[in-house]
Amino acid sequence: MLQKVQDFIQEYRLLAPEKGPVIVGFSGGSDSVVLLDILLKSGYQCVAAHCNFQLRTTESLRDLEFVRTLSNKLHIPFISIDFQTIKHAKEKGISIEMAARELRYEWFEKICMEHNAQAIATGHHLDDNIETLLLNLTRGTGLKGLTGMPVRNGNVVRPLLSSSRAEIKQYIEKNQLEFVEDSSNASTDIVRNKFRHVIIPLLEEINPAFRNSCKETIENLQGAYKIYQQEISIIRKDIVHFSDSALSIDYFKLIQHEEYSTILFELLRDYGFNRDQIQQICRSFQAESGKQFYSGTHSLLKDRNKLIIRPHVIKPDDLSDIKVSNKLNIRIFEKDIAFKLSKDNQTVHLDADKITFPLTIRKWQEADYFYPLGMKGRKKLSDFFIDLKINRFDKENIHVVLSDNQIVWVVGLRIDERVKLTEETKRILEIIID
Repeated sequence: MLQKVQDFIQEYRLLAPEKGPVIVGFSGGSDSVVLLDILLKSGYQCVAAHCNFQLRTTESLRDLEFVRTLSNKLHIPFISIDFQTIKHAKEKGISIEMAARELRYEWFEKICMEHNAQAIATGHHLDDNIETLLLNLTRGTGLKGLTGMPVRNGNVVRPLLSSSRAEIKQYIEKNQLEFVEDSSNASTDIVRNKFRHVIIPLLEEINPAFRNSCKETIENLQGAYKIYQQEISIIRKDIVHFSDSALSIDYFKLIQHEEYSTILFELLRDYGFNRDQIQQICRSFQAESGKQFYSGTHSLLKDRNKLIIRPHVIKPDDLSDIKVSNKLNIRIFEKDIAFKLSKDNQTVHLDADKITFPLTIRKWQEADYFYPLGMKGRKKLSDFFIDLKINRFDKENIHVVLSDNQIVWVVGLRIDERVKLTEETKRILEIIID
């Protein structure tokens, strides 16, 4: 396996010993232990980087001690970090798995720059790639999702991607390497593990060579995807135009292409728009101008012969002395039955389809009014503050968020009745003050 990985690194030009250190994602599991061992034997200068996601209290401490001890034994630099993974997942409204991924790779990129490293190497292998393909296929995906994990993605390289879990196990036994086992890997309550322990073995009963067949399929699809992307790039240059704050797509040129919805998906997916939204946008082509659509990060406006896309913006009018915040985070997501309104007065949820971007934040003014949540009529802010018995000093620090010059949130106090969530709400705008 040592020679196989060395050949793989050379074939894809992933690393070169003379180019500087390699950051190795070092969990202590068999994959990362084998990766580190092979890179060291191949003459690479390695820095072991360990993430403690604080999800498995006792095991996490055991893993940290193991990787630190082994790194010292190997005489290589060791660095580690503790993450508040669950907190990050809640704040971002994402899964714990996605939160861990975001935190891990952000940190890897940071330390890669700090150590002037040539790359970040992770222990992903062939079985991981097959599981990723099947996961994407089950959830629904485009062509890219069927290509699995790339051998290189920016600074991240995956030298073990052509090697199987069985080969890694054999290498461990042959070289008598020590490693730690994550107990959660055995649980079929985790979807990925269900593919690993149940579904893939069943597929191998149908085709004993399933793993190899799947590897060849991934390679074929990766080649097809490169050709596909080349064509998309040509179309993008013809119909997409960029400005400082937005991009526009020539609607009339777009619809000249037979598969224009697929092309539009490729042009917009990096801006957070999914397949269902692309279909909605395409159906709007016969409607009048002015229709808007929202992803979690961007808004799209159908304007005459153009589709205009720009980031969600909260423009500060006067934040020089705002005491409640230096940072405002916004996102838009689909409403589902699991959603619960936040009780934190620094977080607000509004009906996204009743909001016009960009949003603006400024200090309140004497002439301001809004429709307080729970009331039918409008009320001057000055009177609203009197009702709440807010003193003069506190009033000086109150800010408002506006949509189309209409107050939608008196920050930390009350939202506007007209933008509240209802049973008809489909998409939720969340604003969080950090």
